[in-house]
Amino acid sequence: MPWVQITLSSTPENSEFLEEMLLLCGAGAVSMLDGADQPVFEPLKGTTPLWQDTQVMGLFEADTDGDALLDYLTSGWQDTFPDTNFPSHKLEILEDKDWERQWMDRFEPIQFGERLWVCPSWKPIPDPTAANLMLDPGLAFGTGSHPTTALCLQWIAQQQWQGKTVIDYGCGSGILAIAAVLMGATHVAGVDNDTQALTATMDNAQRNGISSNTIPVFLPEEIPHKAVDVMLANILAGPLIDMAAGLAKLTKPAGLITLSGILEHQANAVIEAYEPWFDMHTVVSKDEWVRIDGQKR
Repeated sequence: MPWVQITLSSTPENSEFLEEMLLLCGAGAVSMLDGADQPVFEPLKGTTPLWQDTQVMGLFEADTDGDALLDYLTSGWQDTFPDTNFPSHKLEILEDKDWERQWMDRFEPIQFGERLWVCPSWKPIPDPTAANLMLDPGLAFGTGSHPTTALCLQWIAQQQWQGKTVIDYGCGSGILAIAAVLMGATHVAGVDNDTQALTATMDNAQRNGISSNTIPVFLPEEIPHKAVDVMLANILAGPLIDMAAGLAKLTKPAGLITLSGILEHQANAVIEAYEPWFDMHTVVSKDEWVRIDGQKR
């Protein structure tokens, strides 16, 4: 079935009003997109920032009268903002597509180091002799394509994992936890404050033949207070700084730590937060993001 889509150019201040208007008109879905390729990185706590040029997009059933829709939106806008012109807009018919298939086709197997591959579960395995991590990210973050995940996987591919215990703090899809087990780690605790992430981690571990005893998952307040050999934390700079003392307590003396989800200009602040417990000795960059590695004293 085709769809009627209207896209409105907006400022952050007016985007919520347009969203409410579209929903009142019967939109089946409303999305907000970046209209000018302006990145929004780490937001301030308690805020949900939008782009200066925000595209507010509403999706309607095929039998929607486009002219009547525009008349209603224009009238509502002029009643609220009488001195401002109605935003520029585009009304179009979208042919029905297999959106899930299009999403799946974007992901290809990615190699890290000599013997670690991350393979979408729906694609063929490039090297059956390697450590192949079969992944279905579902609703959780982490496919291996984002720079922060890639930086962590590169680090994992370089380490010796035999007999190691690990915490993957902010486990997302479980990609880092599973990679560590496939490379030889004996036990990895996956931690996330998103229950969907915990579900995705369990599902992906099972897909890779890994039991819940090897990769148990926890909400942050439930994590066992037992120190591990390796701490992985791919989150954001702000939370990493706030959790420095807690992550240090969960890392054994001489244990390794690798941190990511950090922008280049935030690296020094993160290093300073961890230096009371760790020798932070390596910073690796990729596309404005960094990974910081260290060892606990």
